[in-house]
Amino acid sequence: MKTSQHTASQLFEINHYLQQAIFIVVVFLCLFSIISPPIALLIGVVLVNLFGNPFIEFNHKAITFLLQFSVVGLGFGMNASSAFSAGKEGFVLTISSIFSTLIFGFLLGKWLKTEKKTSHLISCGTAICGGSAIAAISPVIKSNENQTSIALGVIFILNSVALFVFPFIGHQFGLSQKDFGLWCAIAIHDTSSVVGAANKYGAEALQIATTVKLARALWIIPISILTAVIFKNKNSKIKIPYFIGLFVLVMLLNSYVPKVSVVAPCVVNIAKIGLTVTLFLIGATLNVNTLKSVGVRPLLQGVLLWVFITVLSLTAILYLG
Repeated sequence: MKTSQHTASQLFEINHYLQQAIFIVVVFLCLFSIISPPIALLIGVVLVNLFGNPFIEFNHKAITFLLQFSVVGLGFGMNASSAFSAGKEGFVLTISSIFSTLIFGFLLGKWLKTEKKTSHLISCGTAICGGSAIAAISPVIKSNENQTSIALGVIFILNSVALFVFPFIGHQFGLSQKDFGLWCAIAIHDTSSVVGAANKYGAEALQIATTVKLARALWIIPISILTAVIFKNKNSKIKIPYFIGLFVLVMLLNSYVPKVSVVAPCVVNIAKIGLTVTLFLIGATLNVNTLKSVGVRPLLQGVLLWVFITVLSLTAILYLG
């Protein structure tokens, strides 16, 4: 009996080391740009469902750090005047899309009878900036782990689909770099997939998408305050996305300090590599259990809300822009 238990333990250890080796090899390939961001995400999904994730306890912290590092690093490749111009153009669409998404999300949640806090988290994640918005809003409404994880599951699933679907649709409609950058910043949930999709579409799309998305992310603060009032939580702690300030600072340095241009291309390349690794790690969170835990109603709410903001923003860009 002891021998069989010892053998099983050895096999488990070998399997665990094999899992770690596979993940390390994929990260290594990402570092040398052998794998593109969308493929990295797809590989993460496949690996976690075949072998599991041996680094699951570090995954969330690594995603948060790498995403913020990558976004700040991309600031070295952007011009301040062009970026602020893009942000100004997208301001009206940003405000209208945020509040229309939140209102429609509330109505959908009522209609589908989605649990109240889960419904609000899904709406905020779709309206502002995906997982970051959910992470900021969840302590404000004092959601439990199950409510938060369901909302994150919905957002991450749809966010992953967007990385593949949006560039294809953009090309089918013949969207310009400018229009595509604005569209994906409004309609794709998470900053990681916004940057990934825009980078695939082109350099100008990347600049516009990143700037508009980060300006949109600042709406976490007023929406958190409004949420605290609605849910009557006076002592709620509001998280402020400080890394956005670093992004703006870096962009200003790149635009007005000539010496920065010497290192800027290298930093941008490192940031893009960081983004690829981030998308691989996000993919490595999307296992079958994630899909099962989400449930039909929250997923349906997320899909309908996403279709709403996608169609609404694309229509506005094509016919009102």
